[in-house]
Amino acid sequence: MTETTTLADLPLREDLRDEHPYGAPQLHVPVVLNVNENPYPVAPEVVADIAAAVAQAAAGLNRYPDREFLDLRADLAAFLRTESGAELEPEQVWAANGSNEVMLHVLQAFGGPGRTALSFAPTYSMYPEYARDTLTTWVTGRREEDFTVDVDHAREQVRRHRPSVVLLTSPNNPTGTALPLATVEAVLEEVSAVGGIVVVDEAYGEFRRAGVPSALELLPHHGNLAVSRTMSKAFSLAGARVGYLAASRAFVDALRIVRLPYHLSAVTQATARAALKHSAALLSTVDELRTRRDETVVWLRDNDFDVAESDANFVLFGRFADRHAVWQGLLDRGVLIRETGPAGWLRVSIGTADEMQQFRTALQEVVATQ
Repeated sequence: MTETTTLADLPLREDLRDEHPYGAPQLHVPVVLNVNENPYPVAPEVVADIAAAVAQAAAGLNRYPDREFLDLRADLAAFLRTESGAELEPEQVWAANGSNEVMLHVLQAFGGPGRTALSFAPTYSMYPEYARDTLTTWVTGRREEDFTVDVDHAREQVRRHRPSVVLLTSPNNPTGTALPLATVEAVLEEVSAVGGIVVVDEAYGEFRRAGVPSALELLPHHGNLAVSRTMSKAFSLAGARVGYLAASRAFVDALRIVRLPYHLSAVTQATARAALKHSAALLSTVDELRTRRDETVVWLRDNDFDVAESDANFVLFGRFADRHAVWQGLLDRGVLIRETGPAGWLRVSIGTADEMQQFRTALQEVVATQ
């Protein structure tokens, strides 16, 4: 039978009529530096332990998984204690299928019709989609020329829009910019006055430079604050889809209300717990990637590009009169980076030493032709 049905034939929500699915290009090229993955595969001994854990879980797949997954939440709390010194009970941690689902839970619980979510652009392109999907009004304040957030402007935006949800990204995607804790505290003060909540998205937190603090330090004093993390980046586990959040028990309980039943499969739980036992090994490449990021920033600046300060595993650089032509020129040479962020800028993920050399060579060739 020939398929003739189109979206126009279906009762799709009107606000979704002109929308397109989210996603960066998935192309088969030699050098893939466009989605901020860790370029190093999981070590064989870790793969073996994950496989064994999954095999054990598979024997019980006729039963539903642990709905509350407190063992995994305890393991995540233990990791945060080691990584950032945060003292958390398992009930203060939440997890889901990637930090994307965690954020969707936040908007489902605290957003909705008649409510507003606020962030500061440019920032992560999925945020407005979370708002759209939960019928939450989406507004953005501005970032400064260096992509920092001005405290006075942030306070004013909160007073003006009275948001129920404020999303602060540190390090920010796509710019790599980290937020001082003083900025987070200033926003928290204003948001508390209007009865809202603040989420600090630290998806790239493990890559922050020495001396850059985590917002986890603020959790004991702010029941309306949550800090989101992921195992997709530093842990080399993008394919496992495990994101998590730390907050007060009450905040986490709100997310438990909106989650789907058994949303985190037994296989996912087993994978994450096995991986966390090897956190030191999985994070062993972070220092190398930090160093290569900083070297990339220096090289780009030495070659007369504008470069944003980065505490992530990627670098935003420009400025280009025709950034798409540069992106295409790199792609023609087998190097895929990301065409995202403010006009005139491009973002490159940090890869292996060989991948970064291929990126530098290709970029010099493209610029020379223009």
